[in-house]
Amino acid sequence: MDLRDIPITTIRGEETTFGELTGGRAALVVNVASRCGLAPQYETLEALQKEYGPRGFTVIGFPSNQFLQELGSQEKIEEYCSTTWGVTFPMSEKVKLNGKKAHPLYQQLTTVPTDDGKAGGISWNFEKFVISPDGEVSRFSPRTKPDAPEVIAAIEKALPGEVPSA
Repeated sequence: MDLRDIPITTIRGEETTFGELTGGRAALVVNVASRCGLAPQYETLEALQKEYGPRGFTVIGFPSNQFLQELGSQEKIEEYCSTTWGVTFPMSEKVKLNGKKAHPLYQQLTTVPTDDGKAGGISWNFEKFVISPDGEVSRFSPRTKPDAPEVIAAIEKALPGEVPSA
């Protein structure tokens, strides 16, 4: 299945697809968890959204309790992200990342090796995937910061050649 056709339910319960959610733009997909020690990455993710959004890019957060560090309800997750970190980028409903019930997007993304060469399941919260509009995927481990040079290089490569008109 083409990544763009994968169904996504937003944190507010709206049904869409990955393609509709990205609007055909480059995306940084990241599995998030509010009570994780890596949660300060939200601040950098939001900074990337603000900096690159006008150039045809979006961050998309996928909350997950797979590592037992996410809040219970969609409402609490959304409130925490917006009030604590000022998150404005789109978020999905809480999803499973690994195993038989993994979200279809993660079933496909986990076939891509990380920056250290390992494909397979999500190892921890805040694993990152930069996805170009044509479906090319770069994967980065949880401890790789969202603004690490290799992530920025992948974002820049995934951006369209011309800035979309507003």
